[in-house]
Amino acid sequence: MPVSTLSRRTILRGLGATIALPLLDAMSPTLAAQTPSGVGRLAYLYFPNGIPRGSWHPKKTGADGQILELNEWMSPLAPFQDALVIPKNIWTPLGNGHVGGTPTWLTGFDYDRQAISAGGVSADQIAARHLGGETLLPSLELSLKGEGFFSNSLSRNSISWASPERPLPREVEPRAVFDRMFRPPSGGASNRSVMDAVLDEVRALRGVTSRIDQYRLDEYFESIRALERRIEFSELRSQEMKDDHTLTDTLSAPEPGIPSDHEEYVRLMIDLIVAAFQSNATRVVSFMLDHGQSNRYFNFIPGVQGTWHALSHYKNASGKTEDDDGVTSWSSPEEKHRMYAEVIRWHHHQVAYLLGRLRDIQEPDGRTLLDNSTILYGATLGDGNEHDPHDLPTLIAGRGGNTIKSGRVLDFAEPTDLSNLHLSLLQRVGVPITSFGNSTTPMHELDA
Repeated sequence: MPVSTLSRRTILRGLGATIALPLLDAMSPTLAAQTPSGVGRLAYLYFPNGIPRGSWHPKKTGADGQILELNEWMSPLAPFQDALVIPKNIWTPLGNGHVGGTPTWLTGFDYDRQAISAGGVSADQIAARHLGGETLLPSLELSLKGEGFFSNSLSRNSISWASPERPLPREVEPRAVFDRMFRPPSGGASNRSVMDAVLDEVRALRGVTSRIDQYRLDEYFESIRALERRIEFSELRSQEMKDDHTLTDTLSAPEPGIPSDHEEYVRLMIDLIVAAFQSNATRVVSFMLDHGQSNRYFNFIPGVQGTWHALSHYKNASGKTEDDDGVTSWSSPEEKHRMYAEVIRWHHHQVAYLLGRLRDIQEPDGRTLLDNSTILYGATLGDGNEHDPHDLPTLIAGRGGNTIKSGRVLDFAEPTDLSNLHLSLLQRVGVPITSFGNSTTPMHELDA
């Protein structure tokens, strides 16, 4: 096919494989006809249990709010501070806490426990309805497999709602996510690499693309193959550990399909998000880094012990509260506070990994994938010990196609509804709405 006719929707198909292509120079005629929002991506990253007070905001800022130095707990994000916006004094006047805040983080309403209603459609699904017609999948709803007593709680495991009463199921297995993106529902040769299945079409592409495009394609295809291999390895390792009868109570056997190494698990899911954005498989992703009120152990972090939710109630170090396992105790509230902050810092490392992957991918418009994306990262509690609904930890990363003036702190004098931010981000990707939740006021302070 002539270069000028290479469509943005070009898809490589083979037996057991369906692979969308990344943005290429050969698609420029098509892209030129699109609005700037047409290549926008939105990712919503949720984490539970709040933060220790004082651990979120930068150590030093300029007179105009410019981020000059992040604090020690946010330091993993320092290489990307010029791509961040950190709003202060954000709150949710309706839905708060573990039970009410988690399901309404993206809806802007209150949670009705009896009706099992989040009050409205979530922001990610509103965006998906607007952008999904141009992609293989309208959206992806991802989560890590829950750990602890509340891992099966519907309200604590749902941030994406197709309607007020319809929470969307979340994919927790990397293999299932990969197959949704790259394998057709009809199945096929699932024991064969997806790249092997489309080799003939890959070769044909070389005749209609430039050397720069060929480099982009080679990089993209290799990343898919590498991701596939990592998933296979993690599955094999988990099975080996499951079959290892030397496991003790201090190391529980992993579940089938769930990587045994938690950091590898998180990064596999992140790499799947990057692949989805790069390939245009979807432009909208929500990702729960854990379920609300998670009791996951982070003992693999040096110097950390106890479950996440227990650590969040750091003012009681006895190990005898309802949040504790009855075994772990701490020498002081200060020690417990430090461990709690270390868990937050570890998650910042994972977000930094995502931002680095997005920044390393160049798109034909001269921007990076990070420039053309918007990532909202946050929680539904401020200080976890207090279950504080005020000054919620909230961070925007990426430049939204150069529509966001980044590298700043937005210090609001009055409590500002998180719905204002949701409304603004939806409008930036072209969703024609004038209200969201109880908000009719977009956050114009983001404007570039």
